[in-house]
Amino acid sequence: MNPKDFRSLEAGQAILTQKGYWAFIPAPLPARLDWSQSLISALSDAERDLSKLATIAETFPFPRLLIQPFVRREAVLSSRIEGTRASLIDLYTYESAQMSFLEPNEDVREVYNYVNALEYGIERLNALPVSLRLIRELHEKLMENVRGGQLAPGEFRRTQNWIGPAGSTLNTATYVPPPVDEMLTALGQMEKYIHSESDLPALIQAAMLHYQFEAIHPFLDGNGRVGRLLIILLFCEWKLLPQPLLNLSVYFERYRQEYYDRLLAVSQQGKWEAWVRFFLRGVSLQARDSVMRLERLQGLRLKYQAVVESSRNSARMEKALDFLFMRPILSVRQLEAGLGVNFVAAKRSIEKLVSAGILQEATGYSRNRIFRATEILKALEDMD
Repeated sequence: MNPKDFRSLEAGQAILTQKGYWAFIPAPLPARLDWSQSLISALSDAERDLSKLATIAETFPFPRLLIQPFVRREAVLSSRIEGTRASLIDLYTYESAQMSFLEPNEDVREVYNYVNALEYGIERLNALPVSLRLIRELHEKLMENVRGGQLAPGEFRRTQNWIGPAGSTLNTATYVPPPVDEMLTALGQMEKYIHSESDLPALIQAAMLHYQFEAIHPFLDGNGRVGRLLIILLFCEWKLLPQPLLNLSVYFERYRQEYYDRLLAVSQQGKWEAWVRFFLRGVSLQARDSVMRLERLQGLRLKYQAVVESSRNSARMEKALDFLFMRPILSVRQLEAGLGVNFVAAKRSIEKLVSAGILQEATGYSRNRIFRATEILKALEDMD
């Protein structure tokens, strides 16, 4: 790492370690902002768009439809930033086939772990606030039985790491995070800031905290994904959203190089405002995107209501439809477990949905069949 690249003290400073390499120590939060008109406008837009999403979510007529599709979409895109090549269809297909014949490839398993970590984190907020303990627990869930899983899952690093092109060393790396002792100090300061009172708007704090976590880089692997999980959990804990419905990783993945460049520019040049405006723009775009998806999902659910009303067991069919929106690729066994009914009843529900054109059989097999709700998947995957 070249200390001459780190020319500003706004975000921290480069230090020469006792072992002779340079590393960067981020300054404690909060950072100072100049509050330009463009930053104020970006904040206003993000708060307005996020508030609209929260309002629609709170009044959505089919609340059970919401969480799982958005969690899975976030998992796919956050993992893709780190190089995985699993799609939303791959993830749903794996989940539907766990009780039958498919084994996940490494990429799908990483995405599946992200889903588990995020769902665990949302549930854990009922008993534990966002904290270093929760961050470690998330990391352990994320790294279970995947690439990097041997690198101390659930534990902050005890050795130095660095960021740079393949083959780079501590001396040639683009960025070297704090050494272990300084890392632990910085983590303590970050946790203190999370729990402290602040005059800054919550979205500004979230942007700063995401940068801070990535600058500290406290794990040997998985830092990017945990850092993006942290954003979602903060939004839920701070009541910015009632549920994790903002797929901010879609935006980060689309503008991946700018995402990395903006973070690095904070460390090197103290460009806090540029990073915060980039973050806020993503909140606005993805909040509007989520609103569109919710409206499309609601339209489909109302369209399918005719199948419920024509069914002899309308209560069971209604539950089957709601489950389908949560898992648009599924097996009979999965519906059986999801509804708590017997195999025959689940099979009949699926047959009715196939007859109505809502489901299509996707394997061509006579056994271990998987069914796909194409219109629902398009509502989740299109419009990027």
